[in-house]
Amino acid sequence: MKYHQRTKMIRIASGVLWVLAPLLRASAQNGSDSVAANAAYEAKEWRQSAALYQGITSREPKNGRAWYRYGVSLYREGEPEKAVAALQAAIDNGAPAFLGEYQMAIAYALLSKGEETLAHLDRAVNAGFAQPDSLRSDPEFASYRADPRFAKLIAAAERNEKPCDYAPESRQFDFWLGEWNVVTTTEKTTGGKSRIERILNGCVILENWTSANPPYQGKSFNTYNSVLKRWEQFWVDNSAGMIHFYGGLKDGLMDFWTDAIPQPDGKLLKRHLQFIPLGPDTVRQFSRGSNDDGKTWFVEYDLTYNRVGQGQ
Repeated sequence: MKYHQRTKMIRIASGVLWVLAPLLRASAQNGSDSVAANAAYEAKEWRQSAALYQGITSREPKNGRAWYRYGVSLYREGEPEKAVAALQAAIDNGAPAFLGEYQMAIAYALLSKGEETLAHLDRAVNAGFAQPDSLRSDPEFASYRADPRFAKLIAAAERNEKPCDYAPESRQFDFWLGEWNVVTTTEKTTGGKSRIERILNGCVILENWTSANPPYQGKSFNTYNSVLKRWEQFWVDNSAGMIHFYGGLKDGLMDFWTDAIPQPDGKLLKRHLQFIPLGPDTVRQFSRGSNDDGKTWFVEYDLTYNRVGQGQ
């Protein structure tokens, strides 16, 4: 995930929290009004909601959340022109731009101002708006869906929603995805089973390992660190084990290393772990260790992953 994409995702998460956060600054009377306004807003009683939030914004002109809900209530009550001003005040007073700009686009769509509608949608997606399904389904945008510019806005929202699907680095380890039967590479004895899946909008590859010698189990979390420009793996298991690997794609294989980590016997152990694709349905996992800072190496394990359902 690129740095700016990750920043967008942080802004999106902050925006969600902002929408849901209570109005902690209100006095007892204002708190009561806020509760009533929130109840009216959630019940979609737009006239009452607009009146209550108008009162709150008059007393608290820097309350971006109140301005935001006032603006939404206004256009829902049939006053989109007033809503535009209220939503601009919301953005000016801390409302997340991707939310405010999207709602302004709806207000302009209700005013049948096409260029303004598309301009504010463009600002919304550039600020991190990540709900392509809303663009596809919100009725206010029905007349815009044949416009090629609107299709580009949907595509941009899709990238915001799942940024790692569009980052080439985040797809480099996809060859390991799937359900696998695992055997030792040399002896061909059963090693275990593993399910490798993408989670968190595709930004993390999760390994679910079950050994052939129960009850040992473990998981690894694999992600591309766009700041350090490398892949990282965090292995954890049910025996309190934890290993941190880092590296990247090199010559067609995933090449991981660890720092030299103190062991119970007092020695420093450095590991070198490789995932080697041997075709679409086979991956070799080869781990070596060194106790002398890489001068010599010994094999820790050598496993072959065979995709389930491929005759293995």
